[in-house]
Amino acid sequence: MHTPDDHTLARDLAEEAGRRLLRLREERGFGDPGTLKDTGDLTSHEFLMESLARLRPDDRVLSEESDRAERMDPRRLTADRVWIVDPLDGTREFAEEGRSDWAVHVALWERGRLTAGAVALPAQGRTLTTADPPKTRPIPDGPVRITVSRSRPPEFVRRLAESIGAELVPIGSAGAKIAAVLTGEVDAYVHAGGQYEWDSAAPVAVAQAGGFHASRVDGAALTYNEGDPWLPDILVSLPGLAPMLLAGIRDLND
Repeated sequence: MHTPDDHTLARDLAEEAGRRLLRLREERGFGDPGTLKDTGDLTSHEFLMESLARLRPDDRVLSEESDRAERMDPRRLTADRVWIVDPLDGTREFAEEGRSDWAVHVALWERGRLTAGAVALPAQGRTLTTADPPKTRPIPDGPVRITVSRSRPPEFVRRLAESIGAELVPIGSAGAKIAAVLTGEVDAYVHAGGQYEWDSAAPVAVAQAGGFHASRVDGAALTYNEGDPWLPDILVSLPGLAPMLLAGIRDLND
């Protein structure tokens, strides 16, 4: 039996989880958003955990839906290979009829860095992968477009946008925001309100594979598979924009 490479496996698992979530949406409808969210999280999580246990039995897994004991498993912190997954990134958008800005994230961390990943955007009919990542592009003419949360845009990013003359573009989940940077809908994603490793690991893996800039908002490297999976802030952008954005952020903090 053929064993897929890590890039192919990440893509295949993210896409199949996405298909299952689309079927669930169709079968359940949107009359009970709370139940739809919970069922979607669980359905995708169970599929990904079972699949990784079967196909990569020696690897560890960090999932948003893992319980605290699993997240704190010391074997994860000493492992050479850890899959970091978000079974359903953007549960709010998933449970709203007509919204397509939600995703499934599957990433592989190996010995200190992200080496493979896929972001499935099931309702958009596309998947971004490290096997064939979107490539960077020149800085566009006109104002820089920065994507922000559609429900709670942080004041920090509003001030940054004002200082550099940027436009704010609201998008749902973190994965959908970073995907929008990679596909050209926006030019940057800046977030300083905190999130978890699984919110960004897969899209950052794809971004880095394509040559995009990805860092903390102070320019420091992003790190994954930490004991505490909380990631305070993140910047993903076209590489040519990163110096201006980092300088603008520094100016706000001076």
